[in-house]
Amino acid sequence: MKPLKQLNQAMVYIEDNLTSQIDFKKVSQLACCSEYHFRRMFSFLSGMSMSQYIRHRRLTQAALELCKTDVKIIDMAVKYGYDSPDSFTRAFQEFHGIVPSEAKKNQANLKAVPPMTFQLVVKGGKDMNYRIVEKEGFYIVGLSKKVKLIYRGINTEIQDMYTSLTEEDYEELEKLSNIEPKGVINASMIFQDEIAEGDTIEHFIGVATTQDHAKKWSVYSVPTSTWAVFTVVGEFPEALQTTWERIGVEWLPLSGYELKEGPQLLWQDENNYNDLSNHKSEIWIPVVKSY
Repeated sequence: MKPLKQLNQAMVYIEDNLTSQIDFKKVSQLACCSEYHFRRMFSFLSGMSMSQYIRHRRLTQAALELCKTDVKIIDMAVKYGYDSPDSFTRAFQEFHGIVPSEAKKNQANLKAVPPMTFQLVVKGGKDMNYRIVEKEGFYIVGLSKKVKLIYRGINTEIQDMYTSLTEEDYEELEKLSNIEPKGVINASMIFQDEIAEGDTIEHFIGVATTQDHAKKWSVYSVPTSTWAVFTVVGEFPEALQTTWERIGVEWLPLSGYELKEGPQLLWQDENNYNDLSNHKSEIWIPVVKSY
C-alpha cells in the first residue's frame, strides 16, 4: 500500500499549504513520482484537475472563515492567493453562487469540497490483461486535427475524421504501416499534466511507421519508450472507456509504473471492427518505472 501512502502524504502537504505557495516539486517528491504523473493520476482518481481541487479547497476554507469570523474580504483575498478583492469575489461567486459579503449572512447556502484522501477499494477482482513492451522510436503518420476530449460515449469529432478519409487514404496509410501496432490506429497527443473532459487535444488517425515523411499527412516523432499495452474485449465504446478508468484507478497506483509524457494509442482489430458488442482493441500508454 506504499504508493497510496505516498499519494496521501502529498495531499496532506497540499492541505497544510492552502494559504501559501504550493511547491509542486515538493509534492512530487512526497508522492515519489513526477509532477506530470501526479497531476494525471489525481485527475484519474478524483475526476477533477489538481488546480481545480486546490481552488475549490481554498474557496471552501474561505467561506468557513467568512461565516465564523469578522475577517475582511480583502484579507481573505490575500490569504488565499488572489491578486485583488475583485478576483476573489468573482471566483467565490462562481463556486458558491453568492458573493463573499452574502456568505456572512445567516443561513447562506454555500458549497464545500472536503479534503481528499486516496483509499484502495476492492471492486470484484476483474482481470486486466496487459503486457509491457519496450519499443524503439517511430513515427505516427496520418490525419491530424484538434478535437475535444470526451470521456464517455462516442466522440463525434473523431467520427468525422474517420468519415473524411477515402478508401484511397486508408490504402495509402496501410502501406505505410510497417511496425506494431499494425494497421490504422488512433493517437491522442495528451501532453498536458492536467487534462479534463472538454479540453482540446491533437488527435491522429494514422499508422505507426519507421518512415519519417509523407506527402500529404501530418507526422509526429515518438521517442524510444516503454509501453503498457492493455487488451480490451467487449461493448464499444463502454468496455474501452471503463478500462481507461481502471488503468488510472486500479492499475497505475500499484503497478510500479507511472505515466510518461507522450501519445496514447488505440489499436482496433479490423477482423471484428464492425462487431460493437464484442469489439477487440488495445490501449497503448507510455510509462516509466516509478522511482
